[in-house]
Amino acid sequence: MNQLARRLGVPDAVVIGLGSMLGAGVFVVFAPAAAAAGGAGLLAALALAGLIAFCNATSSARLAARYPESGGTYVYGRERLGPFAGFLAGWGFVVGKTASCAAMALTIGAYLWPGQARLVAVAAVLTVTMVNLRGIGKTVTATKVLVGLVLAVLALVAVTGAPDVSLDRLGAAGGSGRGVLTAAGLLFFAFAGYARIATLGEEVREPERTIPRAVPLALGLVLVVYLALAVVAIGVLGADRLAASAAPLADVVTAAGLPGLAWLVRAGATVAVTGVLLSLLAGVGRTALAMARRRDLPGALAAVHPVRQVPHRAELAVAAVVILVVALGDVRHAIGFSSCTVLVYYAITNAAALTLGRDPARRLPVQALAALGLVGCLLLAVSLPLSSVLAGFAVLAVGAVWYALRRRR
Repeated sequence: MNQLARRLGVPDAVVIGLGSMLGAGVFVVFAPAAAAAGGAGLLAALALAGLIAFCNATSSARLAARYPESGGTYVYGRERLGPFAGFLAGWGFVVGKTASCAAMALTIGAYLWPGQARLVAVAAVLTVTMVNLRGIGKTVTATKVLVGLVLAVLALVAVTGAPDVSLDRLGAAGGSGRGVLTAAGLLFFAFAGYARIATLGEEVREPERTIPRAVPLALGLVLVVYLALAVVAIGVLGADRLAASAAPLADVVTAAGLPGLAWLVRAGATVAVTGVLLSLLAGVGRTALAMARRRDLPGALAAVHPVRQVPHRAELAVAAVVILVVALGDVRHAIGFSSCTVLVYYAITNAAALTLGRDPARRLPVQALAALGLVGCLLLAVSLPLSSVLAGFAVLAVGAVWYALRRRR
C-alpha cells in the first residue's frame, strides 16, 4: 500500500506552514533586499511579495482542496494544464527547493561553527532526515517546539528594538522601481513555505476544509511578523547598515544597547533555519514521491514505508542530493536560484487555478487573484539578479529536454 495516512488537522497544518516560512525571511533575506530597494523600498517590496504570496496561497488552497494528494503544483499542473506543465512545476520545485535546503543547512553551519560550516550542515541534514523518517507526526511535534522558540526570540528583538526606532530612517527615500521588484523577488523566498501545507495534502484530514483555512492563516501570521521586524530593523539600523549586515536582528539588539543578547538571537536563527529545513525536506520528499508515482522520476522513489507511512526512499534520495550541494555549493547563489524556480512553480499554480473557473462559495475574486498571481510571479522572476535568472531558466530548460527525451523513449 503506497498511500500516506491522514493525520494533520488545521493547527498542525498551520504549524507546518509557520515552520516552513519563519526563518529565511527574517534571518537571511532582509539584508540583500535592503541593498536592492533601500529602506522605504524594502517595506514596499515586502508588501508586494506578501500580495503575490496571498494570490498564490488562494490558488494553492483551491487546487489542494480539489486534488488532496502529495505533490502540490506537480499534480495540479498535470490535471489542469497537461503532463508537461506538471512536470515542469515538479522539476522546478524539487531542484529549486533542494538548493534551498542546502542554503538553509549552510546557514545553520555558519551560525553554529563558521570554521566548519559544511560539516555542521551535513550533520544538520542527516539529523533532520532522521526526524522526518520517523513519521509526519514527529515532524509536526518537532516543528511546534521550533516555532515556539523562534517566535519568542523574534518577540525579544521587536521589544528590544522598538524604543530606538527612528521615523526619519523609516521615511528615507527608497530605491528604484526595478530595485523594489528585485527585493520583492528575493523576499518571496521567505513566503514560499506555505505551499508545504499543499504538498502534504495526502496527510491532511478533511483537506477540502483544512487546507483553505490553514494556508491563508499561516501566511497572514507570517506577514504580520515580517512587517513588524522589518520596521524595527530599518528604524534602528537604517537602510545602509541593514544592507551591509550579515546578522541584521543580532545587530538590532546590539544597536539597542544590549549586545549580550546577540548570542540569543543567533541561537534563535539557528533554531528557525532548522525548522525551515525540517519541513522543507519533508515537502520536497513528497513532491519526489508524486513524480515517481507517475514515472517522471525513478519509480523506486514511490515507495511508502509500511510502518512509518513516509516516502522513505524519496526522502533519503533528496537528503543525499542536498548533502552533495552542501559540499559543492554557495549559500548566496542558492537563494536567488531557488527564488527564480519557485516563482515559475507558482506561476504554473495560478495558471492551473484559472482553469477552475469562478467559485460562488468564496467571497474573494479568486479568478482575478489567480491572474494577478500569474503575472506577478513572472514579473518578479525576471526581475531577480541576472545570474539567478539565467541559472533558474537553464535548469528548467534541462528539465524540459529530459522530459522530451523520456517521452521519445
